[in-house]
Amino acid sequence: MDRYFGTWWNAAEVDAASVCAGPLVTAIVDRDEYDAVALSVMRAPHMSTAYARAQMLLARDASAGVIRAVSREEGLAYWSEPGAGTLDVMGTDTQSVATATARLAREVMRGVLLRDGWAVLHASAVVRDGRTLLTFGGKGAGKTTTAMALAARHQFGLLANDRVFVRTNSDNSVDVLPWPSAVAVGLGLLEALGWFEIARERLRSGDALHPTQDLRVTDAILAGNRSPLWERGKELKAQVWPHQFTSWFGVPLATEGEAAALLFPRVEAGAGPAAEDADRCLGDADFMSGATEDRYPDVLGIVGVDGGGSEATRQEVVRRLGGLPRHSLVLGHDVAADSDFLAKITGCA
Repeated sequence: MDRYFGTWWNAAEVDAASVCAGPLVTAIVDRDEYDAVALSVMRAPHMSTAYARAQMLLARDASAGVIRAVSREEGLAYWSEPGAGTLDVMGTDTQSVATATARLAREVMRGVLLRDGWAVLHASAVVRDGRTLLTFGGKGAGKTTTAMALAARHQFGLLANDRVFVRTNSDNSVDVLPWPSAVAVGLGLLEALGWFEIARERLRSGDALHPTQDLRVTDAILAGNRSPLWERGKELKAQVWPHQFTSWFGVPLATEGEAAALLFPRVEAGAGPAAEDADRCLGDADFMSGATEDRYPDVLGIVGVDGGGSEATRQEVVRRLGGLPRHSLVLGHDVAADSDFLAKITGCA
C-alpha cells in the first residue's frame, strides 16, 4: 500500500485495531477464507462481469446487505458490505492481494471524495510553486509526454497521470488532488527522457516495476530494446510505481495544487513544438464517469455515487477552469525542445 500510494496520499502502516471510523478495506492472505467465499459464490445464484480485465462472478444477498465475488483466474475473493462500509479482499498470493487491495482502497476513497464535492478529470497534472498545469486529450494525445517533459527537465512535481480529483472553492480557484496509480510510459518516451538505461540497470539489480506490467516490456528493457511494443493497435508500456519516479528518476511527487492553466497537446512525428489556433474547451469527455470507468465498474458497491462526480459539480468545474489560460499545442518527439517550449508558453521558464 505504501508503494502504491506513498507520498501522494501519505499512506502509512497503522494498527488495525485503531481503525474504527470510515470505510475499511482489509487484505487477507488465507487459502481457507478464499476457498470458503469462492465456494459460497459458486453455490449461490450469481452473475458474471469483468473487473480489472478479469472475469468476476458476483452473488448478491440483498436481505443481508452482502455482495460476495470471486475472480478465479486471479485467485481473489471479495466480501463487501456496502451499508457498513467494509470490504474484505482474500487470496493466496500476497502480491495479488496487495495489488487488488490497493486498487479497491483507491476506489473507496474515490467515493468519499466524490461525496465531498470532488470530481474526476481525465487529465495529467504537474505542479510548481503551487501552480498546477492540467493536460487534456484522449489516448495518444500527449498527456503523459507533456507531464513527463516538464517534470524531468523543469523541476515540476508530478501530481498525477491520466486522471485527477478537482474541486472548486468560494474564491473561484480549483484545487487539484492526485489519483494514485502506476504510470504507463512507452519505451520510446523512456529513452527520450534519458530514463531507459536507468530502468534497465534497476531491473538488472533486482528491482521490479509494477506487477501489472506485461512481461514482454520487462524483457525488452532488459535486452536494451528501445523500440515501441504493440499488440492489436495498443502500445505495451512500462508501468512505473509512483515512488520510482523519485527514487529512480529524481522526479518529485506533488500532493496538491491549484489549477493555473490548461494544455491541449497533440503529438506529431517530425513536428517542432508550436502553438495552434484551435480554442479547445472542456466537455463531458474530459471527465471520468460511471459510464467511462469500464475497467473498474462499481460492482462491489464501494463507490456508491457516479464515478466522476455530480453533474452540478462538473458544470461548476468547467465554468471555473474555462476562465484560466488555455493552450492548444503540437509537440514532436524531441523532449528537450518540447519541454522548453511548454515552460515558456506557460510562463514557467
